[in-house]
This record gives sequence, C-alpha cells and structure tokens, in this order.
Amino acid sequence: MSKISHDSETPAHGQQVITAVAVIHHVFDGATKILLPKRADTKKFLPSIYELPGGHIDFGEDIIAGLKREIQEELSVTIAIGDPFAAFGYTNHVKGSHSIEVIYFATLVDSPDAIKLHLEDHSSYEWVAKNELHKVISAGKGEDDIEIRNLRKAFDLLEGGQLDFAN
Repeated sequence: MSKISHDSETPAHGQQVITAVAVIHHVFDGATKILLPKRADTKKFLPSIYELPGGHIDFGEDIIAGLKREIQEELSVTIAIGDPFAAFGYTNHVKGSHSIEVIYFATLVDSPDAIKLHLEDHSSYEWVAKNELHKVISAGKGEDDIEIRNLRKAFDLLEGGQLDFAN
C-alpha cells in the first residue's frame, strides 16, 4: 500500500488536518523503551528528525483504524492501541495546513524484529529509554519541543504517574 495524497508534503493550504501517532512501548531487559523512527533525509517537512510514528487520518476514517493503517504502511507491523493521553496543534509550513495531533499509547502485536521501514518515510529507528531522550533531543529537537515534553509525559505515565489537567 502506498501513500499518495495524505503525506506531510501534499499542499493543503488553509486546511485543518487530523493526525494520530503512537507511543509504541516495549520492555527490553526490564527497561521500558519507546519506538522513535527517524524521518527520511529527503522529507521536506522536518527531515532527519526522530518522531512518533503515525500520520494523517483520512476524511471520514475512524482515528484508531487510521492510526493502525499508518503504522502498517510505515513500519509493516500491527499494533494494539491504548488510550490517548495528549493532543497538540502545529502548523506545517510545507503543506500550508494546521494539524491537530492526537497521541495514543500502543504496543506491538508483532515482534520488534518484524519492523520493516519504508525508506521514503524513515531512514532508521531507535528504541529509546527515558534516560536516552538526549539522543533525540540532540538530533534536532530542543528540550521545550512539544513532542519531547509529551515523550517525558508518556514515560511518567508508563511508570505509574497521573495525567495533568488543564485549567
């Protein structure tokens, strides 16, 4: 299955776009790690940046079904999706759109060894523990980046923390 119209580069000037991403977590030798693919160097929007996997939800598509489809397209694996725990907005200057991104917890149904990247989307990936976040921060995202803040929140929640409530 190939992505044709719903990628981070197809023009969508003035449109609202819904995206869903997954905090895919797995325990390796007692350490909880999160899967972070690295965007391909050829991407016009955020090239070579580690990100949470997922993508655009098609018009009328169920958000859970869309997230599962995106993960299958990008990583060739099946996931089980848990609860959403964060959402935020951003402007994609390449598309000319505003995106609302919803972040879900997820686990692999398949083995971690089954991951097969599609090189037009991602060049590599890392399984990152909480104490290894510096790997992705130093690779193009600052400490105050919304996705880095949400990764810290995800680790806190996976360790038994509680959700924050906005006033």
